[in-house]
Amino acid sequence: RSSRSSTMSCAAAANANAAVRVIARPSSSTRERRVAVVARAVDQSLNPRVAALNASKTVALTDLARSMKDAGADVIGLAAGEPDFATPEAVREAGKRAIDDGFTKYSPNDGTAGLRAAIAKKLKDENGLTYDASEIVLSNGAKQSVAQCVMAVCGPGDEVIVPAPYWVSYPEMVRLSGAESVILRTTADEGFLVTPEKLRAAITEKSRLLILCSPSNPSGAVYPKETLEELAKIVVEHPRLMVLSDEIYEHIVYAPAEHHSICGMKDMWERTMVVNGFSKSFAMTGWRLGYVAAPKRFARAMSMIQSQITSGPNSISQEAAMAALSLGYKGGDSVAEMVRAFEQRRNFVSARLNAIDGVKLPSVDGAFYVFPDVSALFGGDAEAEGFGPIADVDELCRYILEKGQVALVPGSAFGVPECLRISYAASNATLEDALTRIEKCLDPSLLKRNSSAAAR
Repeated sequence: RSSRSSTMSCAAAANANAAVRVIARPSSSTRERRVAVVARAVDQSLNPRVAALNASKTVALTDLARSMKDAGADVIGLAAGEPDFATPEAVREAGKRAIDDGFTKYSPNDGTAGLRAAIAKKLKDENGLTYDASEIVLSNGAKQSVAQCVMAVCGPGDEVIVPAPYWVSYPEMVRLSGAESVILRTTADEGFLVTPEKLRAAITEKSRLLILCSPSNPSGAVYPKETLEELAKIVVEHPRLMVLSDEIYEHIVYAPAEHHSICGMKDMWERTMVVNGFSKSFAMTGWRLGYVAAPKRFARAMSMIQSQITSGPNSISQEAAMAALSLGYKGGDSVAEMVRAFEQRRNFVSARLNAIDGVKLPSVDGAFYVFPDVSALFGGDAEAEGFGPIADVDELCRYILEKGQVALVPGSAFGVPECLRISYAASNATLEDALTRIEKCLDPSLLKRNSSAAAR
């Protein structure tokens, strides 16, 4: 290009705030010199935000358990957050028909109009929330929806209030946005729920987003309507503060607990982004389909982000999701049957864990995890026969994996290093075997307790 056209291009890019640099075409000798430099040393630096990311322990442990099984080890994996049930038959059949009927092309960026309208109807009928289809953005899983919520409203200088225990990816998504996580610790005595007093104390002029997950991964806690009403009263006092309500486990709730969305509380619609999807309630983890419902300005921002990263979600999965939403109110009999099985498993696992000396388990009202406090089993003089000292919960999980061949997730991954997470999304026979192995590993004859913890 001429120097004049290059100058004009640079000016245009600057005016558009584009991170683009236009240079003249290099000569042959220049290219040769550059190749020589590259051959000597390649710059290995990364974006600092990416370099600061932590790997997901749940993914790492799930992959480790899978690789050990592939190598012939008799490992039981209770680390993954994935229903063990098959996707409902009607949904599977709809996916097959979609392929046969030619639904194999690019989807509209926000998802098909028909599915967005069906989701709007679901939100109205089941949650009492009113959205236009244009305020719904479908993505490749609820994980992408959560990330795009954070990216759309948060940036450097902002604070995001993240209650602990938290889903492992929340702080890392905040880190990628350039904002800062403010970890708000909750306790088992509080039911792992944010109290109004703690929320009020955590809010500053920099607070931009509060992330709530109900039912909770990893604790199984479910926010009562009364608590959400009190939290909402505090949120609306702060015009900059928005809420990301992660409701991916909404149908997996055990009576008398009930699911409520903070979006339905007074004056909260315009300041809430509701994330949901099909992975958990409909056992569709591999179909990768989630969505966010938000006021139009924020929905458009997330749509724009998505258009530059992945474009629209899987077209076949969207046809299957239409069938899922046609199963009936709250998923109909297919989902109700799955929830009854999860509840029976919760009762079985809870009873077995509560009988183990040194394990304390709060009540579990939803999702398919238990999150027991095991702090009496590590630290201080805690030691396992044939393994050695158990310094922390990560070492405890490594001991159980090595000696009992059961993969669990340490609570440090969720911001609560006193606990560990067990998924009971497994068959009754698998859970029976796993609990027997865990009980053996934690038997006082093999695992000496932390005497200082016992004294407390």
